[in-house]
Amino acid sequence: MKKKLLSMLLAVAMVATMLTGCGSDTTTTTDDTTADDVAADDATADDATADDAAAGDEGGAASGDVQVGIVLPTKDEPRWLQDQAQFEAILGDAGFTNQVLFSQGSSATEKTNVETLISQGIDVLIICAQDASAAAAAVEAAKDAGITVIAYDRLITGTEAVDYYVTFDSFSVGVAQGQYLIDNAPDGTGIPLYLYAGAATDNNAFIFFEGAWSVLQPKIADGTFVIANSSEAEALKDSAELSREEIGKIIGQVTTDWDFNVAKSKAEAHLTAAGADMKGDVLVLGPNDGTARSIADVFATDKDVTSFKITGQDAETASVQYVIDGKQSMTIFKDTRTLAADSVAMAVAVLNGETPATDTTYNNEVKDVPAKQTDIVVVTQDNVKEALIDSEYYDASEFTGLE
Repeated sequence: MKKKLLSMLLAVAMVATMLTGCGSDTTTTTDDTTADDVAADDATADDATADDAAAGDEGGAASGDVQVGIVLPTKDEPRWLQDQAQFEAILGDAGFTNQVLFSQGSSATEKTNVETLISQGIDVLIICAQDASAAAAAVEAAKDAGITVIAYDRLITGTEAVDYYVTFDSFSVGVAQGQYLIDNAPDGTGIPLYLYAGAATDNNAFIFFEGAWSVLQPKIADGTFVIANSSEAEALKDSAELSREEIGKIIGQVTTDWDFNVAKSKAEAHLTAAGADMKGDVLVLGPNDGTARSIADVFATDKDVTSFKITGQDAETASVQYVIDGKQSMTIFKDTRTLAADSVAMAVAVLNGETPATDTTYNNEVKDVPAKQTDIVVVTQDNVKEALIDSEYYDASEFTGLE
């Protein structure tokens, strides 16, 4: 008990100072796609625990149990590997045992991962859902086991089993993307606007699009912008506010599924179908960095596209380089150090028997989930160094052409 209390106190101090160093040896992690190798890890857990005790490691857990379980959607996108690194660093430095598992785009694997973590004896589950509604069954199993559930970055819908939600301000992300296109649009009217969105299974995709639509719609309604690739959006151009069902219809036409190849194929199909009046100087609402790069590559090779402005988000290293090189117009920096630290602060409060700090709520179709939001930063060629290098999120050596 004394060791656990000390671990909690160390974590509180760590979160307050935003430590981001390397994880300690007391952290139990994995970057495997599924939970298949967890059993092998368990075989050595008792020995590792004994070694820790013998070494007098007061920051570690006194038992072989895992205190905090983390489930992330995929390790095929750099964004989630960055999140994994932050969790391992912060929890490891705090002396908490943790297990990180990836679902690799499968809700079935995600559920298996959660079941594995339940068997590890976790007290808190931090989960970024692959599918907002399908994840309900997994978190309900965790809740039935007495585990506190923290939805991470993506809200899990249709269940009472979500205790807290930690997220970036998703609506503001969409607003920032839309406003960037408005502020950097060419002069005149009838400017072609290509819309793309995330996965229909991701609640955030709806919020991102809603935010973008809130600022783009007046420009669409007055003819400044003309939607080039969605008949559903065109039919709703006079509607300032869209219902979830209406947004769903638009996303159904322009979804990238957060997949590079899907985004590339969609962009190719849209440009092939577009007439000359839908080319020239164009605007592109890119939902995130990975898909934005794929879409940008397609638009860059169309000889009838004179210029394009395209948005993104996540500040992935490849897209930061694209921004520096002028291949992607902007990205949204969402500091995963802060998001992970907020999640750990919530977990620490729960383990201390306290109520975590929140500043808003998000409705998940069943309940208003207490949430903690993190601010975002728009990154362009003009402020790459200030936003990402000076903040020590990246090292300048990772990029070329940086001034």
